[in-house]
Amino acid sequence: MSPRTFQAQTPLEALLVGHALAIARQLQQAADAAPDGHVLARVEAAALPAGRESTRRAVEAALQAQAEGAEKKGRPAASAPAVAGVSGRSAPPAATS
Repeated sequence: MSPRTFQAQTPLEALLVGHALAIARQLQQAADAAPDGHVLARVEAAALPAGRESTRRAVEAALQAQAEGAEKKGRPAASAPAVAGVSGRSAPPAATS
């Protein structure tokens, strides 16, 4: 197969492409090293934790990028609406039977 070029538009995309390539290589190594009759089990055993970790890192990176963008924008001009029934005074204890 001839080499292919991928162009990431964002740091998150670059992260995901890198993870996908690493997982693909890891799965190929697991398949190549597995004895006959055990290929599926070995590849699945490698794929599941690698996929979970890649997804966790992608979610973390997406949330971090969103948080950094929100910090650059600053706080919103309007304040948050008050919760109905909250007056700042403590409420009387609930009645019990």
